[in-house]
Amino acid sequence: MRLPEAATEITEADDVDLFLCVLDQALDALTGANIPFLFIGGIGSAVYGRDQGTRDIDVFVRPESARKVLDVLGKRGFETRDVYEHWLSKATKDGVLVDVIFRSSRDILLGEEMLERSRTVPFRGRRVPVAPPEDLVVMKASAMSEDTSRYWYDAAAIIAATELDWDYLVARARQHGARRLLSLLLFATSIDIVVPSGPIETLYEAITVGSPS
Repeated sequence: MRLPEAATEITEADDVDLFLCVLDQALDALTGANIPFLFIGGIGSAVYGRDQGTRDIDVFVRPESARKVLDVLGKRGFETRDVYEHWLSKATKDGVLVDVIFRSSRDILLGEEMLERSRTVPFRGRRVPVAPPEDLVVMKASAMSEDTSRYWYDAAAIIAATELDWDYLVARARQHGARRLLSLLLFATSIDIVVPSGPIETLYEAITVGSPS
């Protein structure tokens, strides 16, 4: 009865090694091509909040860079394809998926401020450029749907585990979804995560006086 368990452990270890190998190849390709990019998605959640063993790679790039990203990855042996022309392409290698995202929900784009505030942080033995935690929180708050309810738990974990620039978080939310972030912050307090009262009051005031939501 122990043999199947050992085989499963080896398979899982190999799967992790393969994921990290593909991650390294994508990281090296994009860095070598001087393409501005940041990791978001599961990698962002892992470094700022909770690591759930992601096996997908989410790369956030500028819209004008999306085609170049596919070309660069294609030259490294990735299979590439356009999926949604206004926000998403995909690249795959050895069964590992790379989502090339160039417009997040509510028209969040990779801009200079996001790049300046990004962090290069440890992730499973290597250092990777990751979007600011505040932007990840706004992205996950905005993108949550019936099929992706875990996004709010991911965002709540970031709020609980990471020191945030609350002024920047509120400013980004006012641009891309004040109601969503306000709802997320109230949800976080309901599961006993400490959230300062100031951001909640500011977002509530922004909504009640008719600011973008």
